[in-house]
Amino acid sequence: MKIAVLGAGSLGIIIGALITEAGHDVELIDIDQKNVDALNENGARLTGFLNRTIPVTAKHPNNLNSQYEVVFLLTKQVFTEASLTNILPYLHNESIVCTLQNGVPEEYVASIVGSERTIGGAVGFGATWAGPGASELTTETETMKKYAFDVGEINGEITDRIKQVKNILDAVGHCEITTNINGVKWSKLLMNATFSGMSAALGCTFGEVLKNSDAMTCLATIADETIKVARSHDIRLETMQGKDFELLELKDQNSIHEKLPFYQEVWGPHANLKASMLQDLEKRKPTEINYINGYIAEKGKQKGVPVPYNDFVCQLVREAEKERKTPDFNENLTKFKALFKNNVSVYK
Repeated sequence: MKIAVLGAGSLGIIIGALITEAGHDVELIDIDQKNVDALNENGARLTGFLNRTIPVTAKHPNNLNSQYEVVFLLTKQVFTEASLTNILPYLHNESIVCTLQNGVPEEYVASIVGSERTIGGAVGFGATWAGPGASELTTETETMKKYAFDVGEINGEITDRIKQVKNILDAVGHCEITTNINGVKWSKLLMNATFSGMSAALGCTFGEVLKNSDAMTCLATIADETIKVARSHDIRLETMQGKDFELLELKDQNSIHEKLPFYQEVWGPHANLKASMLQDLEKRKPTEINYINGYIAEKGKQKGVPVPYNDFVCQLVREAEKERKTPDFNENLTKFKALFKNNVSVYK
């Protein structure tokens, strides 16, 4: 079976390397020729909570010559159309494209490769780009091994092919099959909108957000908005990493404090992680903000659900993109505090 990891960034390098090490026939595909060359010449260098180098095969999209049975899609959503268009000639009727991107990209992916070839997935660990051919695992290994992936058919069926995908991804860490992939994707969307959104908006790691009470107050409100928007579309967030994210909905402003232990337990093991959107800002590249907090804002608007905190994260990240700068923690936290003071009514 020929497997492609489409997008050999921080997560793609780790996933591609570990499933290669397990004996699968894998090609890591990436548009960055320097990254491709480094992977082929030096292997995939894994650092952080992993510390080893694994020989891999990497290719530029212009040099493909094989058909793939399974494609794990790990590109940023801003590159989805271009990436999938390039690989379409190398898919056959029975090929599978498993989305492991941030956000909720399944409908768009299906519009390009076909719904019959699309399955959904979510990644439960984080990594940081460490240069061509290198990635730093920033989630504790034990957490990655327990909660690496959730995958599922769009229609909720348990099929032979979804079991096949699970068996491949189990080489990285436990892969859970779900009958509610949309609910899983919204739970992951909440995870991204809160900590990735705040990490990008404030220019800091997840741990720095966790340690700051003002940042956590605003973050808790982002989670509350996300749950309310999901419910307005008849979506119930699915349990992930053993946690029911619906419990993060706020009854009022005073209920924020009681949610903090939940956040610490789930995100504490990811404290060293820096959001990929922040990494993009630091590299002066476009972010996925429109597909994460922006997606929640769009879905909220459709149902008349106000989302001032998700809107504000979008505003701050887009400003940083436009000005080609890394956000300043103290400056933007002050802006968040002013927003909180003026929007207490959104909790009621």
